[in-house]
Amino acid sequence: MPDAVVARARLRADCTRCAGLCCVAPAFAASADFAIDKPAGHACPNLRDDDRCGIHAQLRERGFPGCTVFDCFGAGQQTVQVTFGGAPHWRDSPEQAAAVFAAFGVQRLLHELLWYLTEALTLEAAAPLHRELAAAHERTAGLTAAGPGELAAVDAGALQAEVGALLLSVSELARAGARRRPSAGARREPASGGGRRVLHRRNADLVGADLRRGDLRGVSLRGALLIGADLRGADLSLTDLLGADLRGADVRGADLSGALFLTRRQVAGARGDAATRLPAGLEHPAHWEAA
Repeated sequence: MPDAVVARARLRADCTRCAGLCCVAPAFAASADFAIDKPAGHACPNLRDDDRCGIHAQLRERGFPGCTVFDCFGAGQQTVQVTFGGAPHWRDSPEQAAAVFAAFGVQRLLHELLWYLTEALTLEAAAPLHRELAAAHERTAGLTAAGPGELAAVDAGALQAEVGALLLSVSELARAGARRRPSAGARREPASGGGRRVLHRRNADLVGADLRRGDLRGVSLRGALLIGADLRGADLSLTDLLGADLRGADVRGADLSGALFLTRRQVAGARGDAATRLPAGLEHPAHWEAA
């Protein structure tokens, strides 16, 4: 396997090689994330004829912070350039537009799974599962090169469940090592009723929770709702964050450098600062510095 940072660089959106698919294919509803309603398959009114966003530099100020955290993991350019060979444009071929948007949805799932599998293959603790991980990575990467028909036949739910179960096993192996380590200094337990036992529950509701300076090493926050949670100064080394909702979470001064399965979307949705530590290959969003 290539170096994870190099491999993940290929899972980055290149809007110059896409056709504004993220501004057309998904639906969104008027909310704190989007200023308007937009049905699936309809172009956002801010999308220009050159497939660029007309308010890109003011998305947050204009009520579209949800757009700033969206990440296709490179699925947009893969759909346009590989799945459909660069042509025709969805604007020019309305009869094919539905197929393009459907393929984009599958490609996005495949690319996100590749993000997680790439990381899993770098974890020493996951060595007993490397053969299975490599096979899953090869199969998933192969599907990204498929044509529209083959992509339409992909059972996305089954594939997601299969890879998800494998990643859960990886998480358990990696987090076991963190739980065996002695505590570094006097860290108090997270200020959330029930302590770590509450946190270890999958899909835990931790909206607005006070987790400041918490020792969250080796904790599973998989699928957790951490919207608006206070994670300032927390240690999230080997903390499983797969699918966790970090929108508005305060991670200023937090150590996320060893967190498991963290994505650009989660980082962009959180509130951090220069003292927030991130894994290699993830950058501090521009709005962090501005804030």
